This record gives sequence, C-alpha cells and structure tokens, in this order.
Amino acid sequence: MIDQQPDLDWRDEMIPVSRRFDDPYFSLDNGLEETRHVFLAGNDLPARFADGFQIAELGFGTGLNFLVTLGAWRQSGTPGRFHFTTFEAFPIAAADRARALAAFPELGTLRDELARALASGPGPHDFRDATLTIVLGDARQTLPAQTFGADAWFLDGFSPAKNPELWGEGLLAEVGRLTGPGGTAATYTAAGHVRRALADAGFDVTRVAGYGRKRHMTRARKP
Repeated sequence: MIDQQPDLDWRDEMIPVSRRFDDPYFSLDNGLEETRHVFLAGNDLPARFADGFQIAELGFGTGLNFLVTLGAWRQSGTPGRFHFTTFEAFPIAAADRARALAAFPELGTLRDELARALASGPGPHDFRDATLTIVLGDARQTLPAQTFGADAWFLDGFSPAKNPELWGEGLLAEVGRLTGPGGTAATYTAAGHVRRALADAGFDVTRVAGYGRKRHMTRARKP
C-alpha cells in the first residue's frame, strides 16, 4: 500500500532502521558523506550539473540524497534548475524524517525547505532551483509508466539481500530504458547480480571503492 508507513527502530537515537528490511536508511558511519561519495561523486557530480539536469532515484527514504544534491547544486552556482524524480513505496512520517535529518546540522535551512514543501501537498514540489517529484508505490509497477530520460540515477534501495524486489533484472532494465545517452547510475552495492543486471540494461559497469564499511560500490554509464 502506498500509504503504509514503515515501522522503525532507531540506532543511537538518530539513525532510522527499517524493521521490514532490517536495514538502516543511511550509513552508520556518516550518511551525509556516504551520499556525497556514492551518489554525487559516483555520478561525477556536481561537474555534470546543467540547467534541466534530470536525476532519478529509487528509494526516497528520509530525503537526505535530495537535500545533499540541492546543497551541492547551490554551492556549484549552476544557473537554472534541476529535476529530481524519486520512487518510494513506504513514505516515512514527517516527524520521523525530521528526527533523522536532525542528525545533519550541516544541512541548515534546507531541511526546513523540504519540510514545508512536503507539507504543502502531493507535489510536484517546486523549489527556487529544483523540482521534486515523489512517485509513491511499488517501483516495479510505477517505472514502466515513466517517459523521462535521466542524466543520473541514485540507486538507493535497501540491501539487495533484504530488498530483492528493488534490484531485479526487470526493474533495472527499466532504469536502463529511462536513462539518456551518456547518463549514469551509482549505488552503494557491488553485488554481482546487480552489476550484471545493469550491464544487461545497457550500462558499462565499474566496481570502485565504497564508503565506510563497504569496500566496493558500483558506477555505471550508458554509452
């Protein structure tokens, strides 16, 4: 159900852990730096930012990846705006999102901007330099209806071993279909079946150094 909120435990009172998937929403080491390493650097960002840049994400979670991207966009001074389309099956409650993001004071007023935007209605949510679209429901059902061409993908579902539905060949084939020429994808996992599925979806796939406790991660580029 798209309105079903996740059951959470809390590690150190600030890191949400999904009971359904027995997996934290972000790195136990430093979620902010993990996002910068995996999803920004993994997609060669902010160097590739340009007006109209399209980012797509599997797993909105707390919204941390969007906020880090918004901050990087503004810091880069890139003119125009970017589009961020994210797919989420179990949207987190506003209070839980605020509790999780409170662990990152570096985000400053960006957290308040997101809270106000999400409280305003179902969206799309317009910021002064970004448009955030949250597509609710099972991505296996919602991706086939999409027609955008992503410049970069953040593949941030829970662990493939615990959330295999978000890492299957069919779903990653849709990721490939929705990626424009020269588009990229990055994920914290280096699982062999994920890398093979990305290759089958038309990506050139590379295993590189991961963040924190993860020795390796995956980068992919569409020729």
